Amino acid sequence: MPAASSFDVTTGVDLQEVDNAVNQAQKEIAQRYDFKGSKAAIEFNRVGGTLVLTADDDFRMRALFDVLQQKLIKRAVPVKNLTIGDVEPAGGDTVRREITLKTALDGETAKKVVAAIKDARMKKVQASIQGDQVRVTSPSRDELQEVIALLRARDFGVELKFGNYR
Repeated sequence: MPAASSFDVTTGVDLQEVDNAVNQAQKEIAQRYDFKGSKAAIEFNRVGGTLVLTADDDFRMRALFDVLQQKLIKRAVPVKNLTIGDVEPAGGDTVRREITLKTALDGETAKKVVAAIKDARMKKVQASIQGDQVRVTSPSRDELQEVIALLRARDFGVELKFGNYR
């Protein structure tokens, strides 16, 4: 009997690329005319995986978010992995928006991935949740390729990464 092949399904963002995108966005904001004299700022908490955007009003908040989003896309950071909070009033006539980065699969998304694999009814393909990742095993590498294609076709609300293919 052939040895079982496997791969892991995970998600996440490269924090260094997020940091680079934030720095580029801050440079652009400092040079743009519509942000001259405003209190627009982006704070990146690397440990907590959060971004805090601060602006004078809702219009500047949208412009600030657009600049940040463009820079994230250019740096190949999956925008699907951002949990975007609501615009809330902050002190000193400013508004604030908190953005949380999804750095791992949560339990609910992992269950959806496993359910999608089981609903496909592929022979000998098994999926198991191991912490913040899903391990998919099968004796057939072709079936594993089909599982990857199946998962890429579906939307789980996060950008899936496939690694550790053996």
